Amino acid sequence: MKLKKRILFWAVISLTISYLPWYNFSAVLSFISKEFHLTSIDTGMIISCFQAGYVLTVLLTGWLADKFGARRVMLYATLLTAISSTSFAFVVFDKWTVMLMRLLTGCSCGGIYAPGLALLSEWFPPRERGAALGAYTAASSVASAGGYFLAAPVAAAAGWRLGMLVTSVPVFVAFFVLLAFVREPPKAAGTVVRCNGPQLAPGGGYGGLALITASYMGHMWELYAFWAWIGPFLVACAVAGGMATARAVSLGGLFAAMITLCGAPAVWIMGRIADRYGRTKIICLCALASLLPEFVFGYLYGLPLGCIVLVGVWIGFWAVADSAIYKASLTELCTSRVRTTLLGLQSALGYSMTIFAPVIFGWVLQRSNTSSNPTEATQWGPAFLLLGLGALLAPLAALALRRHPQALLLCGGKK
Repeated sequence: MKLKKRILFWAVISLTISYLPWYNFSAVLSFISKEFHLTSIDTGMIISCFQAGYVLTVLLTGWLADKFGARRVMLYATLLTAISSTSFAFVVFDKWTVMLMRLLTGCSCGGIYAPGLALLSEWFPPRERGAALGAYTAASSVASAGGYFLAAPVAAAAGWRLGMLVTSVPVFVAFFVLLAFVREPPKAAGTVVRCNGPQLAPGGGYGGLALITASYMGHMWELYAFWAWIGPFLVACAVAGGMATARAVSLGGLFAAMITLCGAPAVWIMGRIADRYGRTKIICLCALASLLPEFVFGYLYGLPLGCIVLVGVWIGFWAVADSAIYKASLTELCTSRVRTTLLGLQSALGYSMTIFAPVIFGWVLQRSNTSSNPTEATQWGPAFLLLGLGALLAPLAALALRRHPQALLLCGGKK
C-alpha cells in the first residue's frame, strides 16, 4: 500500500472514532428529555449549541493549521473532544449544563475535520482528490451512525449516561491513532499539489469560492438537522405504532443509524463520479434527490414504520452524498498556502446553518403540536418541509457557479 493510501486509511479510522459523540445526544434524547424536562425548543437549542461550538473554533483552527500544521491541530482537538464528551456523563444536572457540555464538545470537534481535509488535499492530486476526501467525509457518516447504533441500545438497557460513555471514551483511541500513523506530507519531495488560485482564474476575484460556499450552506441546512432529528422522529413514529418507550428508543436509534450509515458509501461513490464527470453536475443531482422527498417526509407520520424508514434511507443516501465535492471544489479554487484557512471559512459558514436549522426545526415542531415533548409530537410535516426549502440554495448556487469563469478550474475543466 502506498504511503498516501495508508495515511488516508488511518485518517479515516481516526475520524470515524473521534466523531462518535456527534449524535450520541440525539440517540439518548428521550431519556435525557424526561430527566431534565426538555421541550422541543430546548432540544433544538442544545443541538444548535453543539453546532455553534464547532463554528466558533473552525475558523481559528483553520488558521492555526496553516500556520503550525494540520496534524498538530487535529491531535489537540481530538484529545479535547475525548475529554469534553466523556465528562458529559458525569457533570450534567440540568438543561443548562447539558448545553454547556455540548457546546464544549462542539468546540473541540471544530479542529478535526477541516484540518484533516487540508492534510489529505496535500497528499492527493486533483484527479484523485474527490475520492480521497469522499472517503474521509464518509467516515463522519459512519461515526454519526455509530453514535446512534451504540448509544441508543446501551441507553435503553443501562441508562443514558453509559450510552454517552460508550461513544465518548473510544475517542482517546482516535488520538493515539493520529499520533502513531498520520503524518504531514513531505513537501520537499514534491507531494504538495499547488492549485491555481482565485487571482489566476478567468475573471479573477473570489466569486467561485463564494458560490461553492453558498451551495455548501444550503447543503448543510438540510443535512445536519435531518441527522439530528431523524432519531427522535423515528422514535415518535414507533411510539405512535404502540411500542413502549424503551423499545422505541432502541429501534429508532437502530434505524437512524442505518439511515445515516447508508450515506457513507454515497460520499465516496459520488466523490469519484464527480472526479470523472464534474463537480457542479453531481452537486445538483444529489441535492435535488434529497431535498424533494423532504417536502413530504414528515407527513408520512402514522404510516407503517417500514415505509417511513425506506424513504429515510433514500434521503439519507443523497443528503450527504455531495459533502466532499464542496471541499474538493474549494481546494481547486485556492492556493495551498491558504487552503486550510479557506476550508475553515467554508466550514464555519456551512456549519452556521446547522446552528439555526435544528433550533428552527424544534420551534416549528413545537408550534405544530400541543405537546412540547418531541416523542409525543404528531405533526412533523412543516418542520421537514422547512429543511427541503432551505436546501434549494445548494443546486441554485451550483448552477450559478457553472456560469462563472472560475468554474473552468474545477476538476480540470469538468465543471
